[in-house]
Amino acid sequence: MTLGDLLDGLPAPHPVEAAAVAERVAASGRVLVVLDDDPTGTQSVHGVPVLTSWAEDDLAWGLQQGAPCVYVLTNTRALGPDDAARTNREVVTAGVAAARRLGVDVGFVSRGDSTLRGHFPLETDTITATLRELGEPVPDAVLLVPAFPDAGRITVGAVHHWCTGGTCTPVGETEFARDATFGFTSSDLRDWVAEKSAPSGGPAPVAREDVLALTLADLRRGPEAAAAVLRGARDGRVVVVDAADERDLRVLALAEELLAGEGQRFLHRVGPPFVRARVGMEERAPLTREEVPTGDARGGLVVVGSHVGLTTRQLEQLRGGHRLADQVEVEVAAVLDADRREQHLAAVVDRLVAALAAGDVVVSTSRVLTTGGDAAASLDIAVAVSRAVVEVVQGVVARTAPRFVVAKGGITSSDVARYGLGIRRAVVRGPLLPGLVSLWEPVEGPAAGVPYVVFAGNVGDDASLLAVVRTLSATP
Repeated sequence: MTLGDLLDGLPAPHPVEAAAVAERVAASGRVLVVLDDDPTGTQSVHGVPVLTSWAEDDLAWGLQQGAPCVYVLTNTRALGPDDAARTNREVVTAGVAAARRLGVDVGFVSRGDSTLRGHFPLETDTITATLRELGEPVPDAVLLVPAFPDAGRITVGAVHHWCTGGTCTPVGETEFARDATFGFTSSDLRDWVAEKSAPSGGPAPVAREDVLALTLADLRRGPEAAAAVLRGARDGRVVVVDAADERDLRVLALAEELLAGEGQRFLHRVGPPFVRARVGMEERAPLTREEVPTGDARGGLVVVGSHVGLTTRQLEQLRGGHRLADQVEVEVAAVLDADRREQHLAAVVDRLVAALAAGDVVVSTSRVLTTGGDAAASLDIAVAVSRAVVEVVQGVVARTAPRFVVAKGGITSSDVARYGLGIRRAVVRGPLLPGLVSLWEPVEGPAAGVPYVVFAGNVGDDASLLAVVRTLSATP
């Protein structure tokens, strides 16, 4: 089915400018705290603080930056259920404490995957339960808005689709539905909510008929019509929301603002672009070389951990299309050998430090994926390799300041930011590719002032990594 087939007979998007939403949000004084379950969530926003640590003082710093939202990189998609729930509780507790101290009204957003992978409903259930325990108002409804129109993930008639190459496929029929950890069968979000709630171990499973749908037909009649539908959502009811265009999300934002005046509050489980629309932020053009705050260092460091086919092709394009001072591989076999590990990682660091004085360098893990005899053993290997990459980055930045650091891969991006570079607080400056790759500027720690590029997820085309490095490099 084509996108045209899906939208046939539906009204055009209701015209809503971002400025109209921003004005209402500013008047409310509310700040959204976004619990981002992997590093890709910041790819749609700019000029906002991002935290990799969530002590009360960290949240207070974020809330004082004058931005309408604060991102907290929880990385819970890489955690088990118990750790994911604990992390959510910690962030909400710290966020509420910081908000009370500063007298700020906060709302919470659970940022998940636009292909429906992640801990739902565990994370939204945990946020609600924590707010109740803290004596805070609990949300009247949970809005499920996974759409990411810029990347071809749209919801029409409550059915979520993956659109690529001119064809739209119900997401339950894609490879993402077969995910080993977060797999599912349903494409209709009402059925998906029922499916995912059944084994949650939390409240009683949600029945399909109890899930409310806010459709494109409702949204495209304007904010008042959308608000009329949402007004009936109470007692924590889940509402699945259509969206095929950024303007659909802005209509939702204005409808929420109308209902906020009536005292109705919402919790959100959303895809990447929702927050931008919800706070009335204009989409930013990709940063140019002149806009990137690079220092005087000669070379930049590119760290590649992901093993998916697209990443390997992107790495090959970079190697073939850009002048590199060196290409160094972290050998998994050496990392897993206690007798060779320390010497191997020291040699990798030495080569990288020497090469950075001459130009850009790439450090990658072995391209052959190494697994164990079972899931637990495979996880142990992945953790060991991730720790090795972190140690390499730590060793490099202890001896030199790269011109920039690019991390490719979800877990790689998170671990390099938090542990390798010691980033606790940063500012998202904007995208380097339209809506896909974000640049952070750390504001403290060993990497303060070194541009950090989050290139997580299976995004872009084969030439995307090359394009990013050319933008950052002193010698394109």
